Amino acid sequence: MSRIFNFSAGPATLPLPVLEQVQAELLDWQGSGMGVMEMSHRDKDFTSIAQACERDLREVVGIPSHYKVLFMQGGATAQFAVVPQNLLRGKASADFVVTGDWGKKAQKEAARLGGARVVASSEAQKFTTIPDRASWSLDPDAAYVHITSNETIHGVEFPDAPEVGSVPLVSDMSSSFASRPFDVSRYGLIYAGAQKNIGPAGLTLVIVREDLIGQVLPGTFAIHDYKVMADNDSMLNTPPTFPWYVCGLVFQWMKREGGLAAIGERNARKAALLYDYLDAQDFYNNPVARPYRSQMNVPFTLAAPELDAEFLKGSKAAGLIGLKGHRLLGGMRASIYNAMPEAGVAALVEFMKEFVRTKG
Repeated sequence: MSRIFNFSAGPATLPLPVLEQVQAELLDWQGSGMGVMEMSHRDKDFTSIAQACERDLREVVGIPSHYKVLFMQGGATAQFAVVPQNLLRGKASADFVVTGDWGKKAQKEAARLGGARVVASSEAQKFTTIPDRASWSLDPDAAYVHITSNETIHGVEFPDAPEVGSVPLVSDMSSSFASRPFDVSRYGLIYAGAQKNIGPAGLTLVIVREDLIGQVLPGTFAIHDYKVMADNDSMLNTPPTFPWYVCGLVFQWMKREGGLAAIGERNARKAALLYDYLDAQDFYNNPVARPYRSQMNVPFTLAAPELDAEFLKGSKAAGLIGLKGHRLLGGMRASIYNAMPEAGVAALVEFMKEFVRTKG
């Protein structure tokens, strides 16, 4: 079997050992005589899978006991509306720091439900940086402050959780979740689509501090109420059982790999290898301010855009796929999530060097 290096932004590459375990258990999970896709979510076998997944997630990430972990549907895009439905809690508005297209969408969706103030934005800089913290016009009475920890399209990442005082910090971590150690306690709520770093598409993680739930906006559906979902162990209705199972296997893989400390070190090496090459020549360019470059998503352009199609054709022939940039930016983008091995990034850099030698 031949495996390619998949640089897609999501759904993204998964760890090979996880895929092999899924393959081995597809028809018969641990002697049950059926696969996980066929199990009732009320069955004790699936209940054991779900409980192990949450237990391993809490261990790997370091989630305090006073935070609820929810396994939801609808992707991060659904959470753009579900977060304000749960967290406005009688407040007039929430604050948004907009550092890319996903943050912009989150703010617009929240504005449908109440005040959604843009307190800082780097749109004037084409989302190539993060506004200086001193420039943010935060409201001390805001319901929460929303950031997008890593902007998948523009390749901009917060180096750490910003200080926002006593107002709860909310973060869309879809494309950076579990890519390195971080302090959950600095956030009131974290949400993340699974299809980048932790599993297949179809599952969305929500990690929320207990004191923030139970005060939804009038008219909020039960399926969007965090407290209802927490009280029902995320099984108010049939959940996406198969992605939940695969995420559990990914968390077990993370533990075997040495946890977030080891994974974070490897991700830093991968990013450094690619950025060091980008900075060492002038045929390719990454426009993001260096302190805010993403370790997960690396956009770059060619000095001769007319060669884009040839670059993509050649990279695919070399076993490197998913490098076409987002339609909003064009150019290229290499997404180098947890499951991308260092050998994949090395292969990409070697292809880029050869492309310059022959076409530059």
